[in-house]
This record gives sequence, C-alpha cells and structure tokens, in this order.
Amino acid sequence: MEIFHCLLHINLLLISSLFVVAAASDPYSEALLSLKSELIDDFNSLDDWLVPSVHGKNPSGGEVYACSWSGVTCNKNNTVVVGLNLSMKDLAGVLSGKQLGVFNELVDLNLSHNSFSGHLPVEIFNLTNLRSLDISRNNFSGHFPDGLLSGLKNLVVLDAFSNSFSGPLPVEASQLGNLKVFNLAGSYFSGPIPSQYGSFQSLEFIHLAGNFLDGEIPPELGKLKTVTHMEIGYNSYQGSIPWQLGNMSEVRYLDIAGANLSGSIPKQLSNLTKLESLFLFRNQFTGTVPGELSTIRGLKSLDLSDNQLSGPIPESFSELKNLRLLSLMYNEMSGTVPESLAQLPSLEILFIWNNYFNGSLPQNLGKNSKIRWVDVSTNNFIGRIPPDICSGGVLFKLILFSNNFTGSLSPSISNCSSLVRLRLEDNSFSGEIPLQFRQLPEITYIDLSSNKFTGGIPTDMSQAPNLQYFNVSNNPELGGTIPAQTWSMPLLQNFSASSSNITGNLPPFKSCKSISVIELHKNDLSGSVPESISNCKALERIDLASNKLVGSIPEKLASLPALSVLDLSLNNLSGPLPAKFGNDSRLVLLNVSFNDISGSIPSGKALKLMGTSAYVGNPRLCGAPLKPCPDSVAMFGSKGTGKLILVLLLCGGVLIFIAAALLGIFFFRRASKGQWKMVSFPGLPQFTANDIMKSFNSIDSMEAVPSQSASVCKTVLPTGITVSVKKIEWGAKRMGIMSEFITRMGNARHKNLVRLLGFCYNKHLAYLLYDYLPNGNLSEKNRMKRDWQAKYKTVIGIARGLCFLHHDCYPAIPHGDLKSSNIVFDENMEPHLAEFGFKYLIQLANGSVPAAIARKQSGEFNNAIREELCMDIYDFGEIVLEVLTNGRLTNAGSSIQNKPRDVVLREMYMDNEVGGDPANSLQEEIKLVLDVALLCTKTNPSDRPSMEDALKLLSGLKPLRK
Repeated sequence: MEIFHCLLHINLLLISSLFVVAAASDPYSEALLSLKSELIDDFNSLDDWLVPSVHGKNPSGGEVYACSWSGVTCNKNNTVVVGLNLSMKDLAGVLSGKQLGVFNELVDLNLSHNSFSGHLPVEIFNLTNLRSLDISRNNFSGHFPDGLLSGLKNLVVLDAFSNSFSGPLPVEASQLGNLKVFNLAGSYFSGPIPSQYGSFQSLEFIHLAGNFLDGEIPPELGKLKTVTHMEIGYNSYQGSIPWQLGNMSEVRYLDIAGANLSGSIPKQLSNLTKLESLFLFRNQFTGTVPGELSTIRGLKSLDLSDNQLSGPIPESFSELKNLRLLSLMYNEMSGTVPESLAQLPSLEILFIWNNYFNGSLPQNLGKNSKIRWVDVSTNNFIGRIPPDICSGGVLFKLILFSNNFTGSLSPSISNCSSLVRLRLEDNSFSGEIPLQFRQLPEITYIDLSSNKFTGGIPTDMSQAPNLQYFNVSNNPELGGTIPAQTWSMPLLQNFSASSSNITGNLPPFKSCKSISVIELHKNDLSGSVPESISNCKALERIDLASNKLVGSIPEKLASLPALSVLDLSLNNLSGPLPAKFGNDSRLVLLNVSFNDISGSIPSGKALKLMGTSAYVGNPRLCGAPLKPCPDSVAMFGSKGTGKLILVLLLCGGVLIFIAAALLGIFFFRRASKGQWKMVSFPGLPQFTANDIMKSFNSIDSMEAVPSQSASVCKTVLPTGITVSVKKIEWGAKRMGIMSEFITRMGNARHKNLVRLLGFCYNKHLAYLLYDYLPNGNLSEKNRMKRDWQAKYKTVIGIARGLCFLHHDCYPAIPHGDLKSSNIVFDENMEPHLAEFGFKYLIQLANGSVPAAIARKQSGEFNNAIREELCMDIYDFGEIVLEVLTNGRLTNAGSSIQNKPRDVVLREMYMDNEVGGDPANSLQEEIKLVLDVALLCTKTNPSDRPSMEDALKLLSGLKPLRK
C-alpha cells in the first residue's frame, strides 16, 4: 500500500509539472502543440516541437518558444508566428482547425505533400493576412468551402493541386484581386468553369486540369490579359475552343489536352504571339492544321496529336525557328512532309506516326538541328533515310517501322553513337546491315525484321554492351551465321532471327545470364543443341523449329527454371524426351513434332495437355497422348490380341458410321450459319472445327452449352483435353479485326495467364477455347484462411501477369475486367489471369471501337488503350486490398485513401494475424504491399505507377523511370 501511495504521489507531481509547463508557454506554442496532438506523425518529423522544462530558460520579452521549431517562421523579434510550413513531413490525420484562431498574423501556410484528409478547416479562411495557402498533394475532400474565399483579400497563391475535393469550382475565387496562382487541378470538381473566372485581375497561373468538369469552355476566359500559364485539359467539356482565347495576349503556356473538344482549331490562336507551348492533343478536332500558327514565332512545343485532323503539314511552319517539339501523330493527315521542315534550327522531336503521309522524308532532316527523337512509323513513306539524320550527334530514338522505305541504311546511322532505340521493321530496306556495333555504346533495342537485308548478322554485334533486344527475323536473304559471342552479351534478353536463312551451328552458351527469348525457326541451322544451354537460367522461350538440327535433346534443358515455351519441331533430333519435362509445371508449350524422337512420352499432366500435334511425326514415340507403348498392350497374349483388334475395328466402324450421321445432321442444322473454321495457336494441340463441334454435341462432355454471348462452359475434346469455352457473337464485317485481336490474345504466353488454345468460328459467332483450371478463383480463396506467403505469392503472380500484358505485348493488351473472380489457380496454386482482353473484344463486336481505329497502332504505344491500362492498375490495387483483408475490403480503392495510414495498417495486421512488434518482418512486407496498393488506387491516373514499377516495388526494388 505504501508503494502505491508513493507512485501516486510521483504521478501527481509529473502531471502538475506538465500543467505548469503548458501554462507557462505562449499561446502560439500551445496552439501548435495542440495541433501536433491531432496529427499522425509516424516518422517523428515534429520531434523538436517541445516546450523547455520549467527549470530551463524561459523566453524573454514575449518571445515565442515555437520560433525555434522546424517549419515555424516568426517575425524579427520572435514574438509573432508569420509562417507555418509542414510540407513533406509525412504527416496525416484530420485537422480540426480550432488552433488557428491565434495565428492572426500568419502570412504563409504550407501543408503540402502530406496525407491530411477530411474537410478543409473553415478556420483557415479567417486568416485574413494570408498571402500563400498551399494544401497540394493531400487527401482533403468534400466541397471547397463556399463563400469564404473572398475574405482572403491578400491571397497571392492558392494551391490545392491533387486532393479529393468535389462539387463545383468556387466562384468567389475570382474576387481575389491579388491572386496570381490558382491551382485546383487533380480533384473531383464537377460542373462548368464559371464564366466569372474571366474577371481575375492579377492572375498569372491557372490550373484546373484533371477534374470532372463539363459544359462549354466560357469565352470569358479570353479576358484574362495577365495569365501566362493556363492548363484546363483532362476534363470532359462539350463544344469547341472559344475563339476568344486568342485574346489572352500574355499567355505562354496553353494546355487543353484530353478535354473531349471537337470542331476545328481556331485560327485566332495565332494571335497568342507570346505563346511558347500549345498542347491540344487527345481531343476530337477535325479540319486542317491552321497555317496561321506559324505567326507565333516564339513557339517551342506544338502537340496536336491524337485528333482527327486531316490535310498536310503547313508549308509556313518553316517560319517556326524556335520549334523544338512537333507532334502530329495519330491523326488522318496526308501529303508529303515539307522539305523546309528540315531547316528548323531548333527541332529536336518529330512525331508524325500513324497518319497517311507519303513521299520521302526531307533529305536534310537532322542536318540543321540537333534532332533527338524521330518517329514517323505507320505511314506510307518511300525512299531512303535522310543521310544526315544523326549528324547532330544526339539522336537517341529513330522509329521508322511500317512504311515503304527502300535502299541501304545511311552511313550516318552506322556511326550514330547516341542511338538507344532503332526500329526499322516492316519496310523494304536492302543491302548489308552496316551497323558498327562498337560505335553504338548506348543502343538497347534494334528491330530490323521484315526487310530485305543480306550479308548476315554483323560479327561485332557483341560489342554493343547495352543491347537488350535484337530482331532480324523475316529477312529471307540475310544468310550468314550467328556471331560466336552472341549469348555472352551481358544484357541481351531477346534474340530473334527467324526466317532469315541463317546457317551453321548454334554457338555455345558459355555465359548467357540474361537471355530470355531465342527465336530461330525456319532457318538452315545444323549440328546439335549445345549442352551448355543449361547455363541460360533466365531462358523463357526458345523456338528452333524448322531447321536441320540433329542429336538428342539435352537432358538439362528440362531443368531450366524459367523455360515456358520450347519448340523443336521439324528437325532431325533423335533419342528420348528428357524425363524431367514430365514434372515441369512451368512449361506451357512444347512441340517436338516431326523429328525422330523415340521412347515413351514422360508421364505428367503438362505433357498430355500439349495434345497429339506436339508429338506427331515421330514414328518411334509412344505414350499418352499418342498410341500406348508396346509393353502396355499385351492384354490377352498373341491370340487374344488378334481378337481384340478385330473387336476394336468392328466397334470403330460402327462409331464412325454413327458419328458421320450425327455430323451430317449437325452441319445441316447449322448450314445457315456458314462453314466453321478453326485456328489453333502454334505449338498447341491442332484441334479441328469438327473436334469442337463434336464436343458441343456430346452430352457427356459438356457441362453447360454456351447459349448467349460471352457465356462460359466446360467441355472435353475428343483428344481427352478439358477446356473452358467462351462464346462471342460477331458480324461478318467485324470478323477480320476481331480475329486479329484474338490472335494477339492467343500469342500472349505467360505462366500467370490462362492460355488461349485456339478459336472456332463462322461468319456469325466464335468459340474461344481456354485451358481449364479447376482449382477455384481468388474470390473464393479470399474467404478462406491463408498464410501470408500464399497471399504474397498471389499478389506477385497477378502483378507479373499484368506486367506482361502491359509491357511485353506489343501493342499492349489491357485486361479490361480485372477482378478476383477472373483470377484462377492451377494445381500449384499459381494465379492465372482469365478473360484478359475480352472486354475490348466485346467492344469490337459491338462496334463501339471503329475498326479503323482498332487497327491503328502507335509508334511506341497504343494511345487508344492507355486509359484501359490505367484502369487495370487501379483494379490491381483494389485486388491487392482484397487479398490483404481476406476479402473484407472490396471496391475500396477511393475510400481507403481518406483513412489514416496507421489505422489501415493496424486493421491489416489484425486481418493477417501479425503481432504488434515493429521488428516483425511480416509487418514490413504488409506495409510494402499496402503502399503499392495505395499508389495504384491514386485518384489521378498520372500519379499511379506503371505495372512494371509496381512489380519492382513489390519485389523490393526501386522503380526505374524511362
């Protein structure tokens, strides 16, 4: 009892002393300490916000304790707080605003780059001396306080960029006579831009982009005579650009991109004589490019891409001597490129891909300027590459694919040491490949495929230390051999030289740490597959089909940890199939057909799934799915075997007769729908249309008949393979473009994607055949108790599959419908993405994506699907939240952004039964995964990481920006 009284006495003394300290401190320090108590400060950024003990030295002359604290600025006498800067301190929480009443003299308030949430405290608008208010990059929500802004008469800067405000834009902001910077971009503001915004008196910077604004752009904005910077794009306006915007005489930067605008580009914009940057891309503008824009002599950047503009490039653009960027890509422009364009002394970037330009490129292009990036792909250009295109010494990307260029490559390219990316595929270039690789130290990507090159692959290819991708496929007269040091290149990942008449042996794989794809089919290669291929631990795909290879298949080839595709068909290989292939669950495609392979096919589900077409043409090969091996058929002795064969023949004859009758009835009934055709993807079982139709008419093999568009069923094909079937209806006019897209889907091969095996179609509908994975989907698994490692494996697998679709498929394929029920599991509980690309396929069928647009592909990226890719990333973030919370949080991407991070983490530690010890490594992993989910579900698509960066973050790596 005495000990208890002693402890109580000590506690009372401590409480008393704390009260004395608080009482002794000044009102500013008291208010800031009160504010600190409201904040979540996980990183102790405000550790120095402390009042000295009562025994310490008190401030004299009314000085404020807080003047020495981080982020606090006082007047010269340290008696009044005039500035509070909490920017980038990793703070969070909801601000009450009750402490702000004492800061009557506050001039600057900066809360930016934190995670504050909730409504913006109205008390801020009582700080009438404020000149700068910066609350950007937080999660403040609700309507922007209405009717209070007008009290901040001295305000010069109002920056609320990247929050979650909603409702209409504050009209009374236009009454702030001193306001120069007005930034409300990146929230959820809706409704039209108030016409009153044309009455700002001193405004220089206005940024309203990235909201949900609609209506027409008010012509009153043309009265803004002091504005130098205007960004109002990335909204959904109606109508066209008001011609009155041409009256903003001081504007230097004008961005109205991605704004759903239509009509023609007003000629009056040429009155903006001080304009340096004009961005009107991703709208629906029609008509020609106004030649009058050439009167804006100071123009440096002009981007009119991704519209419906037509006609030629104006000749008068030769007057734009300061122009650095000209982007007209993804339009419907035509004609020749003016030779005078090559005279522009400042031109650095020329983007005109995906148009209908013809003729030759200006022959002096690059001679008079330091041009850095040229992309003229997917046009109708002819002639040669301009000889001086690299004479400026800074050209790093030259993209010319899908044109009709001819002749040999310019010597200027051969010595272009600055080149990083060179894409010349799908042209008619000829002659030897003159690239001097030792003079290309920065080159990472070279694609010379589908041309007419001769003379073989340059022998010094291995002297390009940064080369990652090399493709010379479909050059039928190229010839030559594979350079000896090819596989030893330190960064080479993809080597493709199919259909190029390559001869000789495969070089030894002495050191091949990075190579992941080797494509050499349809050549004249001889010799054996080197045993040293076992050194290629990163190898995922190797295609050596249609050559003259001999010898046996190396046993160690089956042990490569990443190998998923192996095609050795149409060679002269002999010996057995390596037994380890039977245990390889990673293998999604194996084809050894038409060789001299002997023995039995190793047991294993993966090899059976390949179907007979993967093994046919090997007379001495047996075992499922081929004929049984001799040792397994001695059922009745020699006499019994003869009887058995006779019975089987009779039964077979009866079955054939019945099948023929059924097929006759079936095709008679379906004759109105046209002839059925079948497409099986290379290396997979060669199903026929008859196989599919038989299975659909077998009661025993069908679990559900697809009766409506996009329905699903499971069926067993005559080969014994169980497949999932999706049905989609199409019109004859859409059949071509849809078949092209289905083929792209079928060629997408990754261990975290459900394989599309093929499709059966006629003029009215198609059946898509997928691998059947019977181990359930993520929606079901989320309701079951799973350990953290299983969850982490699931998240990583989903990320890898999505990253492959976004970054390894060209053009990128958006999933379009990423949700937990579309993630299925194989026997090893590896997740596979199902139904990828199907949403886009339905849009093609419905005609909501015009065929002409669907066929257009960008030079470096397909703009038509960029928004879908961003949505995929958001959906991925939501799925991660579902996994983290055992399905408790669904569709929670936006709401969770407003919750304090520490609260969310505590809940997720409980969901995953992780203890409270901060040193627990699982806590760190959960934090990492949560952070990725929060990034992926950011409100603004531009704030979200790419899937490539998300995967690197999940793997504990820092993202590498390109």
